[in-house]
Amino acid sequence: MKRLVVLDSEAVYTLMTPAHPKHRKVVAHLGVVAQRKRKAQEIEVVVPTSVRVEACWDRRESGAAFINRMRIADAPLISAAADHAAAIRASLDVSVADAHIGATIRRADGAVTVITSDPDDIEAAASPSRPTIISI
Repeated sequence: MKRLVVLDSEAVYTLMTPAHPKHRKVVAHLGVVAQRKRKAQEIEVVVPTSVRVEACWDRRESGAAFINRMRIADAPLISAAADHAAAIRASLDVSVADAHIGATIRRADGAVTVITSDPDDIEAAASPSRPTIISI
């Protein structure tokens, strides 16, 4: 079974900022993901594109070299995902990025782990799905 690992804005910002106090913690979690990949477990690490915008992650910038090497895929806010995110945002008081994370989780076809600084909003946005939440 494939596992999807989703990063929130704080996790992305932390990875882009080596001096951030949580940087090592997030890198360590992604190190565990890399170890599981080497053991032939299907794992994909994604960041919703609205999260990239919120965290100011421009893949073209030289300062993004470290995070770009981590092979994190984009989860684009395409039409169907946008509809799901809009419904989540309309029903909850969450950011566009958190709503997009919720839509990404709900649309996943396997186990999901989220690395986040806001587990309560992510849990609400993901409902009725029950992802594994790693709080940073």
